[in-house]
Amino acid sequence: MNQFLFVCTAAAALCLAASARAEKPAGAARVIENDYVIRGFHFASGETLPELRLHYTTLGKAHRDAHGRVDNAVLILHGTGGSGRNFLNERFAGVLFGRGQLLDSNRYFIILPDGIGHGKSSKPSDGLHMRFPQYDYEDMVSAQYALVTLGLEVDHLRLLMGTSMGCMQSFMWGEAYPDFMDALMPLACLPVQIAGRNRLWRDLIMDAIRTDPQWLQGEYKSEPLEALRTAAGVLLIAGSAPIQMHIALPTRDAADEFLGKYMPRQLNDLDANDLLYQVNASRDYDPSAGLEKIKAPLLQINSADDFINPPELGIAEREIKRVKNGRFVLLPASDQTHGHGTHTWAAVWQQYLAQLLASSQPPAAIP
Repeated sequence: MNQFLFVCTAAAALCLAASARAEKPAGAARVIENDYVIRGFHFASGETLPELRLHYTTLGKAHRDAHGRVDNAVLILHGTGGSGRNFLNERFAGVLFGRGQLLDSNRYFIILPDGIGHGKSSKPSDGLHMRFPQYDYEDMVSAQYALVTLGLEVDHLRLLMGTSMGCMQSFMWGEAYPDFMDALMPLACLPVQIAGRNRLWRDLIMDAIRTDPQWLQGEYKSEPLEALRTAAGVLLIAGSAPIQMHIALPTRDAADEFLGKYMPRQLNDLDANDLLYQVNASRDYDPSAGLEKIKAPLLQINSADDFINPPELGIAEREIKRVKNGRFVLLPASDQTHGHGTHTWAAVWQQYLAQLLASSQPPAAIP
């Protein structure tokens, strides 16, 4: 859910939400947006949609090796409440996608999809409201696979990355399609059932929406603001980074002023039904039983100041032992990390991405 919030440096002391203006990094390939429509999409719940629209953003072009297989595709999956264009900012694209950088979009084919229920893809607020199919992560991964293979005609991935929700879906991709990628890099998640505090903050948001009299079973004429106010507050704390927040808000007055600016913006950006579905989509996530199925080298990175995935649990260290080619890195909390949102500050962890790319280089190098 860290796509909802980033706390900037003390000099800026501003909240940057998921709707922040996307930026094309200097020297990067042209940014293209499009839709892929899947007809008669069947959801795990048994529901169907006559047409499921998946919006996506790409940079660069696909390259095929001597055998005709795509060898330069990079799929990057966003977090809850976000979209593919969230990666087009100076913190992420500005560090990775420019000319000469690790994922230079002049060499790689970068694919940034909007998951079901997110961004410009099909979602409840399009008109179906609570009649929209109750999608889950399995549905999101299936739709992503259809987009990549059928929509973009990509038959192999050089790299699959994911942040937060996308991190969780990375583990699911590795299990469902173990021969489809050369490397996996999940950032900011755990490969187990969502439980404990991680489940509770999601419950708080869903309960706030469902119990607000103005929600009207999803048929509200105007947003249920009290529910969204509660949700925005929970998201603020869950996505916060203690060190960064104290640097940016060192006094009582600064904190109060920040909250006064933060809340109206969040209330303006959130839709109750979309948010309810987005948070509920994690309800049956649990890839733990199939971790041994993952074949590709996998490098998982979490940060020690992550409220959602606290390192004290020791889960990542335990579960990574079951991934044949798996490695886990815990970034110490510092004035360079940003809590759960550290995954989008590529400068903090790009050295590990470089190691993963080098250690998983396929036989035929990209020209």
